[in-house]
Amino acid sequence: MTARLECMGLLVAGRPMRLCVLVLCLLPHFGWAVSYNKGDPVILYVNKVGPYHNPQETYHYYTLPVCRPKEVRHKSLSLGEVLDGDRMAESLYKIRFKENSERQTLCQLTLSEKEVDLLREAVEELYYFEFVLDDIPIWGFVGYMEESGFLPHSHKVGLWTHLDFNIEYNGDSVIFANVSVKDVKPVPLEEGGVGHIAGGSLSVTHTYSVRWFESTLPHSRRAERLRDYSFFPKTLEIHWLSIINSLVLVVLLLGFVIIILMRVLKNDFARYNVEEDGACDDLDQGDNGWKIIHTDVFRFPPCKSLLCAVLGVGAQFLTLATGIIVMALLGMFNVHRHGAINSAAIVLYALTSCVSGYCSCSFYTQIQGQRWVWNIILTSALFSAPLFLTWSVVNSVHWWSGSTQALPATTVLLLLGAWLLVGFPLTVIGGIVGKNKAGNFQAPCRTRNIPRQIPQQPWYKHTAVHMAIGGFLPFSAISVELYYIFATVWGREHYTLYGILLCVFAILLSVGACISVALTYFLLSGEDYRWWWRSVLSTGSTGIFIFVYSLFYYHNRSNMSGLVQSVEFFGYSLLTAFVFSLMLGTVSFWASLAFIRYIYRSLKMD
Repeated sequence: MTARLECMGLLVAGRPMRLCVLVLCLLPHFGWAVSYNKGDPVILYVNKVGPYHNPQETYHYYTLPVCRPKEVRHKSLSLGEVLDGDRMAESLYKIRFKENSERQTLCQLTLSEKEVDLLREAVEELYYFEFVLDDIPIWGFVGYMEESGFLPHSHKVGLWTHLDFNIEYNGDSVIFANVSVKDVKPVPLEEGGVGHIAGGSLSVTHTYSVRWFESTLPHSRRAERLRDYSFFPKTLEIHWLSIINSLVLVVLLLGFVIIILMRVLKNDFARYNVEEDGACDDLDQGDNGWKIIHTDVFRFPPCKSLLCAVLGVGAQFLTLATGIIVMALLGMFNVHRHGAINSAAIVLYALTSCVSGYCSCSFYTQIQGQRWVWNIILTSALFSAPLFLTWSVVNSVHWWSGSTQALPATTVLLLLGAWLLVGFPLTVIGGIVGKNKAGNFQAPCRTRNIPRQIPQQPWYKHTAVHMAIGGFLPFSAISVELYYIFATVWGREHYTLYGILLCVFAILLSVGACISVALTYFLLSGEDYRWWWRSVLSTGSTGIFIFVYSLFYYHNRSNMSGLVQSVEFFGYSLLTAFVFSLMLGTVSFWASLAFIRYIYRSLKMD
């Protein structure tokens, strides 16, 4: 067999970690073609089991009373596989390349009453298993359940004790593999059924067959064959409905901002600029509107360090999200493995930390911030601290339940090392560069020392109303596409239309910018110059709508249940909503700042 590039000794079997380049350990796992000769053994790894409707609740296959070797030998895993909950171990199945076998005995077991109850519970909760053969996942259900009739009611639970392995090959490479239970009768798990012996125990014999089929598909395209497999449901092809809905919304918003708002601004400019030069500095001229607050509109806001940290981390996640989507468009991910995307996100998050440091410290210096060291620390902790807290709770629940989603100690140390050795230093470097290269703030109007009194505002200009409007419209632009994203991350569907996702992402940012400009104009028209934080909160509130949608999805669009799955879902959904708030708040702020600079630069003032 040809060699494969792996970070050996990682994470699972308790083996010492060997020296390996950190970046290679963090990158997604990619397999090279493995060549076989006829009769060569093809190792089948057993991996994990779990409830079908709880994708993030998985346990090692050998936690069930099944056939297992006397000494369990685990496979070395990449970081992406560990993050995906994989815990591969060698099985008792004897499979040889291009050699068929029929009704081979795997093992004979005598199951105690407790073990029978454990299997019955697993079948009733629709447990599925995952095996791995030559990096190809193989899925199947542990058993069979049938509910029929009301009167009389029947409840049948059976265990599959025979598996037919169907393997496709091309030349010396394995192309595809799956299991079948066609024409196989399950062993009943009801008390007194066939195979039961005294004391409630059950005697079962596990068998298997292997059949090889020649394929014309080359090894480089075998991922296509896996996508065509239908154990898990496929995404419905109705994405264009989401695109059309979003495009119409964007066109309407752009029309509102460009046509209506610019017409209003044109009238404002015509009215304001007829005054003689310097008249705009007279506070007693009796004028009103956004011109009269020109000496306060660029007054720096409170909590400058926190605002800059939000802008820095938001810029980092904008870069991160764009990078992940582009990488997906280039086909760098295995769509059946969430761990590949997770590990790539970790790499990009660490490498893009310099973006957050640079943007935050640069703007902090422009607005005359003095505690730049504290600003860098706050920027670095703004997302990593909530992430660590959320992960600690979720991982503790997984550890308590014995789930394979609980990260081993070596993985935790690896991720912590990536942040301490790569992420945090890059944030500091980016902050220092941003501080040294920061220019002036470039305010077109001077700011007076005494702030102007703000008149009482009507109810429709309050922060809560602006947050409701500014959050709902961007959310409505992505609401349809959001279902597919949730169904992919928290369900069983496979999202592959990344070009559409890139379009929707651009639409989301465009809608957020347009809404922010419109709401900022309405705020300034009421002579309220507190636009700094308001612009961040207006469209940053989209994250609240996304979290509310996650509640709706959990109760009405999914079949998830149980403490383990619920804690993971709501923990990371809250974290996702926070990320969207940071990204959209950043876009909203910079759009508002550019708009305000434009309108006040267009005035004739001393």
